[in-house]
Amino acid sequence: MGLLRLLLNVIWLVFGGLWLALGYALAGLICFVLIITIPWGIASFRIAGFVLWPFGRTIVSKPSAGAGSLIGNIIWILVAGIWLVIAHITTAIAQAVTIIGIPLAIANLKVIPITLAPLGKEIVPSDQPFVTAYGAYDG
Repeated sequence: MGLLRLLLNVIWLVFGGLWLALGYALAGLICFVLIITIPWGIASFRIAGFVLWPFGRTIVSKPSAGAGSLIGNIIWILVAGIWLVIAHITTAIAQAVTIIGIPLAIANLKVIPITLAPLGKEIVPSDQPFVTAYGAYDG
């Protein structure tokens, strides 16, 4: 499994992951301009790391997320989320043109939920999807 993940991650990086990560990094830098938008910048850099090397990791909701995350996510969608979703859809369409690219296109579309709502989510290893930020199992 490890070799397959490595192969998929390298192919992903070359055929879309790098430019998507640069988009998130740009959004993160813009968010760091104002102090109030720093949480979005941190989330953007976290997602940039995820889209560089996504296979072998998954996204779960934080149990401590509340109303602040909801309001923050609505603002994020209006400011940067919609543009990043368009980038994911465009990349997925380009990847789906080839048979080898279809799994990458599907993975690209699976990133859209965290792109729309990055606050209140965390990225964990896919073999431990129920591990929280505190290291304890939710299930």
